[in-house]
Amino acid sequence: MSQTWFQHTFSRKRFQTRNQATAMAILGIAVLLILGSLYLSQVASFAITNREIEDLISRRDQLKRQNEQLIGEIASYRTVPRLFARAVEIGFRPATNSEIDYLLIEGYDSKGSKARADAFSPEPLEAAAPIYEETFSGWLEQQFTLLTEQLESFGK
Repeated sequence: MSQTWFQHTFSRKRFQTRNQATAMAILGIAVLLILGSLYLSQVASFAITNREIEDLISRRDQLKRQNEQLIGEIASYRTVPRLFARAVEIGFRPATNSEIDYLLIEGYDSKGSKARADAFSPEPLEAAAPIYEETFSGWLEQQFTLLTEQLESFGK
């Protein structure tokens, strides 16, 4: 009986070879279509992102060119002849020697020496920082007294 059962089980074909091959081919095509569509969607999003990046780069370059043009225009407005002309337009004029008052500052070194810079301050400034005299043992003692005071007030 076991031998007949064995032969019956293996001789019976649930799927024929042709049906299995067709099913495998259809399944393979479906997998390829899914993978292809995923690949195409990734490539399309990559292309869109690259196009946006190129647009942003061209916009950045355009803004840099405009910025350089504005810097050049500002520099042209700051030329000495243009500044003199603008000063005359708003009512200034060159000063004559009789209109110039010279001040003599005591202790000023006209050669730019830094050694005489202290001569300008009337009195030296005192240190504003307080003197730090606290020690660790003093701080620890202060913390201990605060703790004992809190414990004593807790019982009341």
